[in-house]
Amino acid sequence: MASYIVRRVLIAVFTLFVISFLTFIIAQLPEGDAVTAYLQRMHERGGMAPGRSYESMAVLREYWGLDRPLIVQYWDWIWGIISTGEFGYSWSNNKSVARVINERLPFTIFLALFTTILVWVWAIPVGIYSAIRKNSIGDYVFTFAGFMGLAIPDFLLGLVLMYVLFAYFDMSVGGLFSGEYLTAPWSIARALDLIQHLIIPGIVIGTAGTAGLIRIMRNNLLDELQKPYVITARAKGMASWKVVVKYPLRLAINPLISGIGGMLPGLLSGDAIVSVVLSLPTLGPTLLDALLNEDMELVGTSILMYASLGVIGVLISDLMLVVVDPRIKLTGSGRGNT
Repeated sequence: MASYIVRRVLIAVFTLFVISFLTFIIAQLPEGDAVTAYLQRMHERGGMAPGRSYESMAVLREYWGLDRPLIVQYWDWIWGIISTGEFGYSWSNNKSVARVINERLPFTIFLALFTTILVWVWAIPVGIYSAIRKNSIGDYVFTFAGFMGLAIPDFLLGLVLMYVLFAYFDMSVGGLFSGEYLTAPWSIARALDLIQHLIIPGIVIGTAGTAGLIRIMRNNLLDELQKPYVITARAKGMASWKVVVKYPLRLAINPLISGIGGMLPGLLSGDAIVSVVLSLPTLGPTLLDALLNEDMELVGTSILMYASLGVIGVLISDLMLVVVDPRIKLTGSGRGNT
């Protein structure tokens, strides 16, 4: 197990290196750069005369190192991460990238974990019920609700919930804290307020994922329930719930576990527009602003965080599969095989 984890970590580091390189280079392809976006903002605010633009652009590019080749800029950025743990400087926020990320990454991860738990707690029992009660009224209701969840855009559902809760229940939906806890030190009351504000974003972001997992769980469990070993267990008089939980469920849940690697970055990347709508201090809006302002070091670091969560999610799913399904062994190839 230890050698497997070490091997996967080394592969993960190499994967993140390749992702960071491609991200940094591709993000530089659009016309213009951070200096162009910065001076454009200055002109809009009336802070700089147009005649000084070219002179100012040259000075700023030299000062920020943007006049050097892209490969040199990338090496300076990645070497700063390796040697000092610094991710560079965010020109659009006038602060270090690490400070910008640290302000939003904890809330982003907490929202993703909360949404993941919410999705699993709802999707697995409903999927089991739909499989056991195939073609019942409840199955049809959950199937219809699942298709609706897949069809409705997250941001639209967020807008509808905001209107309904404000118009009919006098509840202000937005942000992750109430006004009195916005700058307050951490306490039990502030943590409870945070959890209360996470419910609506969790429902909005997790709706599509929940609907998809319900269908996966239902179809996989239906397939397992029709196999001979289940029929034999029932013929021997084993209780119906015990038959489902002991054998078919453990096999039907494998695709859900293996999908963790794609679920975490999917939830994070999908929360960008929802976070803008609900005014959530997560990493999604920061990445959008960085792309608009061509803040390449902030863009690269943000996507690196997304990729890191994806790699970590894949590693977690592989280890969980070994625990859940004893048929899976860790082989020398670094892959789980039956």
